Amino acid sequence: MEDRRNDLRIHGGTGVDRGDVTAPVQDDLRSQLTHGEEVVDTETWAGSLPHTTGVAPRVRIGRDRWFNLLWLLPITVVGLMVGVAAAKGLRGMPAVKDFIATHPGTRITPEAEGNAGFPIWLNAQHFFNLFLITFIIRSGWQILADHPRLYWTRHSTPGKEWFRIQKPVPTDPLWTAKADSVGLPRHVGLPGIRHSIGLARWWHLGTDVLFVLNGLVFYVLLFATGQWRHLVPSSWEVFPDAASTLIQYLSLDWPANHGWVAFNGLQLIAYFVTVFIAGPLALLSGLGMSPALSTKFRWISKYLSIQLARSIHFLVMVWFATFIVMHVLMVFTTGLLGNLNHMFAARESNGWLGFVVFAVAMTVVAVAWFAASPFTLRHPRTVQRAGATLLRPVERLFEHLDSSPGEYTAEDVSPYFWHNGRYPDSEEYRTLRRGGFEDYRLVIRGLVENPVDLSLADLRALPHHDQTTQHFCIQGWSGVAEWGGVSMQTILDLVHPLPEAKWVVFYSFGEGGDGGPYYDAHPIEQMGYQLTMLAYDMNGSPLSFGHGAPLRLRNEVQLGFKQVKWIRQIEFVEEVAELGSGYGGYNEDHEFFGYRQAI
Repeated sequence: MEDRRNDLRIHGGTGVDRGDVTAPVQDDLRSQLTHGEEVVDTETWAGSLPHTTGVAPRVRIGRDRWFNLLWLLPITVVGLMVGVAAAKGLRGMPAVKDFIATHPGTRITPEAEGNAGFPIWLNAQHFFNLFLITFIIRSGWQILADHPRLYWTRHSTPGKEWFRIQKPVPTDPLWTAKADSVGLPRHVGLPGIRHSIGLARWWHLGTDVLFVLNGLVFYVLLFATGQWRHLVPSSWEVFPDAASTLIQYLSLDWPANHGWVAFNGLQLIAYFVTVFIAGPLALLSGLGMSPALSTKFRWISKYLSIQLARSIHFLVMVWFATFIVMHVLMVFTTGLLGNLNHMFAARESNGWLGFVVFAVAMTVVAVAWFAASPFTLRHPRTVQRAGATLLRPVERLFEHLDSSPGEYTAEDVSPYFWHNGRYPDSEEYRTLRRGGFEDYRLVIRGLVENPVDLSLADLRALPHHDQTTQHFCIQGWSGVAEWGGVSMQTILDLVHPLPEAKWVVFYSFGEGGDGGPYYDAHPIEQMGYQLTMLAYDMNGSPLSFGHGAPLRLRNEVQLGFKQVKWIRQIEFVEEVAELGSGYGGYNEDHEFFGYRQAI
């Protein structure tokens, strides 16, 4: 290997001869990096990506038919009318009368009477959860809109999705996932402009951290104070109680409200599912979409692939949204003042105090709702920094999870692997491509003992490394592919980084959406991971143009935007502050992504 290093060592000079093409040194390439804006201009955002609204939500029925979910509105109205008529008829039947008399709906036990009421801490947490979940759901909608399709398998093959809010994928072989994204109205999504997933993720994951912490406190207090008895059924009788309650509600002759002491059977089931099933399931399915966690802990990915996790996460969101709508409806129709005093004033009363507190609380929520998008567009760096601060402790836990190959085989390779990114179109790249990349040289510089220029032949002569791994795109799509190339550990052994080198920067022939070379920085410790490599082959063939020819990075503990394609140069540096806007990569500079994106 030492002789090999001597053959590849560069002894200075201002450029590297590539035949008809001369590669600029790193300083020249650095000077071409562009700075991101500090305020979002909706006209030029994401390379002036035009606004598109997609289509109404659709669910697959059978193999080729799609059901427009907007039809659920009239179907629900008709269903309620039929249900009301049926319930009124049932209530006239003697057997049903006896059933309701035996199971009035609410089971008041001595334990429930001994733990009657709602403490102030519960009121406060109720409001805080409401406040947080508005941002979680809105930003979640924005994230879904960036890849507006859901699948049951781990692959993201067009035409195989079960849910979509976008038209069928065009036949264009170079159609990108970014082009497939859709926009949302400003005050529905957060921040409400197309392909703003970087900012949406800071909102979503940042508020998730607060939501989980608040939930942990809630669980501790719930069981420490006996309040769990309000939410956990104590008998199988909860099911006939729920059936009785449903008949009474539908018949419009509603049951008595004993919420201060105990909830009826229907409420108990709904609250139990929300608190003890939907909440934890939201967390587990969210973690199932983490590249670092799924790559390290194979049993998670084996049973909970990213696409299954996305689908479950979406269905949990549907549950939460439906629960909130029904919860608010029942609060307003089953004794408004009493219910609001329970939830916002911690008292059993029909006075107006609870309503006043509720009105103030809803004013806070409404102001925050309508201010969130404009604030995000005016102060995106503040959102980025706040989200990073909340998420950094969690990210650091995940990003150091090295893993070994072997989770997938050739049988797991995805039939379709989405293209993404802005394709390179410079004369330099076109010349290299026309020549079959024979004149291509990978230039490696910076804080290394042995700077080198490597042709594709040089790279192929180095020890071969292959791995079959899953790609996790920040937009939500995924795919399994077999990669062949050179381990980054081999590159480290070849160039000998200096002790002060802390980051490895990969520069692309491709440009970012706002112009200027695409680049991204990775912690140097991740370059020694077993699943970090430079790939020149994909699924047994040389990389195609759309997938990053002639060379791309694979770092499997990170999301897809960090897997730089069309690699031009590599630089080892101590800090990234002097590169571009100083945030560690093109998307970090221009679209407010995070340089740590292991989840």
